[in-house]
Amino acid sequence: MSISFYAISVPVFERMLKNLLAIIEKAEVNATERKIKPEVLAGARLAPDMYPLSFQVQSATDRSKFFVARVTGRDAPSWPDEEQTLVELKARINKALAYLGTVKPEDLDGSEGKLVTLKQRGEDVQVKAQDYLLNNVMPNFYFHVTTAYDILRHNGVPVGKRDFVG
Repeated sequence: MSISFYAISVPVFERMLKNLLAIIEKAEVNATERKIKPEVLAGARLAPDMYPLSFQVQSATDRSKFFVARVTGRDAPSWPDEEQTLVELKARINKALAYLGTVKPEDLDGSEGKLVTLKQRGEDVQVKAQDYLLNNVMPNFYFHVTTAYDILRHNGVPVGKRDFVG
């Protein structure tokens, strides 16, 4: 039995974004208890040359929406990257979840071999949708979700593996 293209993409994005939402909610409570301003954690980073939490959330949500848009041929919703607080980051994740909720299995199943055009090093490159998902989208999506988790954990938010995996 083969597994559907939808099943290995949209539900995975939804699950991890819901976990990220719950982690950010814990961060909100923790920040309030510790009297930390909402923008401090949103701007936190692991190292001076890394992007902050806000960028990690923006990138994770972008990966999921652009995957759906590129494979289905839909226009991706446009969300300016202006989030500066945990409340705004939660709203961004909820927008992504709402968009993913519009996708049905029949929108993706059977499109594994569809060619998707990407920009790589300034050049248009075509890759099969399945390769795009497995070799580009998923590694990057998990990188940004993991980095968001790591930033919050590093900043004292009491989260653990169970929070990350759900």
